[in-house]
Amino acid sequence: MTEKGPFSHHFVMLNLFQHPSIGTLRRMPIERNPCVYFLASGHYGTLYIGVTSDLVARVYKHRQGTTGGFANRYSVYRLVHFEMFGDMENAILREKQLKNWHRPWKINLINAENPEWRDLAIGLGFEPLAPLGRKDGS
Repeated sequence: MTEKGPFSHHFVMLNLFQHPSIGTLRRMPIERNPCVYFLASGHYGTLYIGVTSDLVARVYKHRQGTTGGFANRYSVYRLVHFEMFGDMENAILREKQLKNWHRPWKINLINAENPEWRDLAIGLGFEPLAPLGRKDGS
């Protein structure tokens, strides 16, 4: 044992009041998880297909309304399908492929894995969205 104690070599004392010198910090690598995702306005509702490297952050942005565009204009916030990829190139190719599909094909893809069109974002830690009224107003 040393004067500092038996565990001293396991701990580092940080001075939170001293600014680190430029060049001494190493950036942590950002973990990328390329993904194609479907958002829907409701069961069999309007569909939006997107691609991202951070699904949780992208869903959050959609739900906050900060993405603008189509998804925000048509209230398309429910995550009903997503596919993960090893690289962004393949994710983008799949997104383009899916965007060229006919609507019934997209619906069949969603129904194959998520026939109730549950909001899969809940499984990612999001709060459930308010239930939608039926299209007939009831």
